[in-house]
Amino acid sequence: MSELKIQCPKCSNEIELTEQLAGPMLADLRASFDNELAKREEQASEALAIAQAQAKEAAQAEIAAEQAALKQRLDAQDEKLRHAQAAQAVAIKREQELKDKEAEMDLTLQKMLAEERPVLAEKLTREADERAALKLAEQAQVMEGMKRQIEALKQKSEQGSMQTQGEAAEIVLEETLAAAFPMDGFVPVAKGVSGADVRQNVTGSNGIAGSILWESKRTKNWTAGWLAKLRDDQRTSGCEVAVITSQALPEGVESFGMVDGIWVCAPRYAVPLASSLRQGLIDVAGAKSRAMGQETKMEMIYDYLTGTQFKQRVDAIVERFEDMQDNLRKERVFMEKQWALRAKQIDLVIISTVGMHGDLQGIAGRSMPEIESVQGLMIGKDD
Repeated sequence: MSELKIQCPKCSNEIELTEQLAGPMLADLRASFDNELAKREEQASEALAIAQAQAKEAAQAEIAAEQAALKQRLDAQDEKLRHAQAAQAVAIKREQELKDKEAEMDLTLQKMLAEERPVLAEKLTREADERAALKLAEQAQVMEGMKRQIEALKQKSEQGSMQTQGEAAEIVLEETLAAAFPMDGFVPVAKGVSGADVRQNVTGSNGIAGSILWESKRTKNWTAGWLAKLRDDQRTSGCEVAVITSQALPEGVESFGMVDGIWVCAPRYAVPLASSLRQGLIDVAGAKSRAMGQETKMEMIYDYLTGTQFKQRVDAIVERFEDMQDNLRKERVFMEKQWALRAKQIDLVIISTVGMHGDLQGIAGRSMPEIESVQGLMIGKDD
């Protein structure tokens, strides 16, 4: 049921507006609105056309007025020229002695005409040059905007190209190692997951002998922060060895070498270095296998204390301790600054309070009672 009702103006009864009753009314209102809108659009179009016609007529009238004025000036000059020539002819007939003066007047009039024509031509040329310069400036602005857009697109393309090159380098490294060591297992780290690029599980005669964690970099400059990140990834993964292959090498490394516990090498030395590292892992695993069952608890503890896992644990503890010391030092400096600032603020508050009390005593005289707490503030400040 519709909730819209109207009241009959005659009988004052409320009539419910149904779709059958409201439909024609809405149709009439819509038709009336459309007609009114069409009329207003037509009036706006007519007004625009009238304004354009008036502007065009005004421009044409202005141009016609300028042309008429120019023509009037030229006609006047021609009339003067004709009069001068007539006067010259009459003067020649009348008096020969006025010939030089009349010739001078003729030359003067011709010079005036010659001076006005270049001025008009210069004015027209200057206006044309101004319009051309404005057009060139607009074109230069458009070209500058297009140039900025091209530079932005070029930067985006280069960023995408660098990311693609890095992913391609990871794939090439994995395929190269897999081809050189088909017995080993290779586990690539998925995109978006924290960790290195590839994990190589070295397979020996007795199964998995150990793991090598590989990180591939393809940049122009070496970054020392790669070493700390790869050490964290190595601890997380539990790999015995970690290697960074990079076109840019740290200072002092020409082909391959160990830097802060991480092996670093150029991409072309990846396979030879991997051969040496995996053979070392296989030898260590074989020695442990042969000695299994013969080790005492002391020997096992010794192996743990001299092994890679213990070293990694200690390195992690030392690094975290150094971070904690650095944070503590920064917090101490910050708190000391805050304490000094608050002490200064408290002193200013005490001075302002005592000064206000002194001002009131100066106004009220002896009727102003002593406030012991204010005196205590000054004594505490002096202490």
